[in-house]
Amino acid sequence: MSLLELERVVKRFDDAEEEVRAVDGVSLSVGAGQVLALYGPSGSGKSTLLLLAAGLLQPDSGTVRFTGDDLAQLDAAELAAVQRRRIGFIYQSPHLMAGVPAVENAAVKLLADGTALRKARPAASDWLERVGLSHRLDHTPERLSGGERQRVAIARALANGPRLILADEPTGNLDSRRGRQVLELIGAIAREQRAGVLLATHDPQAAEIADVVLTLRDGALLDDRTGAEASSSLPPSVEPPRRLG
Repeated sequence: MSLLELERVVKRFDDAEEEVRAVDGVSLSVGAGQVLALYGPSGSGKSTLLLLAAGLLQPDSGTVRFTGDDLAQLDAAELAAVQRRRIGFIYQSPHLMAGVPAVENAAVKLLADGTALRKARPAASDWLERVGLSHRLDHTPERLSGGERQRVAIARALANGPRLILADEPTGNLDSRRGRQVLELIGAIAREQRAGVLLATHDPQAAEIADVVLTLRDGALLDDRTGAEASSSLPPSVEPPRRLG
């Protein structure tokens, strides 16, 4: 059974007098230990799709299932528990708490789930070390660079040992070297912990860690290839091709 299943999912938004289908009949699945990279131009619906997958938006039609459960059928408390304990979401912007040390920002989901600070801090510290921030544990966001803040947010998303990782442009604020390291870390976690990964990105390097590459345009899927096939066709620093068919 897949960890994540989207079946004919549609999400509409009203833009002035026009209805926009941000996600238009998308079906996909992500299995345990699998990395699925989702490419597409800005405005193609990638971020909306990830929010639907996390249960942060409700589809207008279609079904989103996580470990077999229809997210729309969970009550608010059940859904919040799933999001807190079993899903790690890496946003485009870090959304860190101002004035709070990096280690406590990274531990926030553990603390929210009732883990004592004396246990949450070492767990968060381990993840900060894995993203190269062991020397910044007690720095507040105001003392971190944009790339460092993004890496704190990545550590926060991974600290609870999620079954499903949803990553929205996780390398967007990072240089190519740090971006590659983060992608390799996400790929390693998928294999080591049997986590599923749905990764929305413009970064050509993501195809190298992906098992499947999908292309999204105008809310609809266009094609899919294995990570190896996609990687071989993506020149460095060039957005993936937007094929019709």
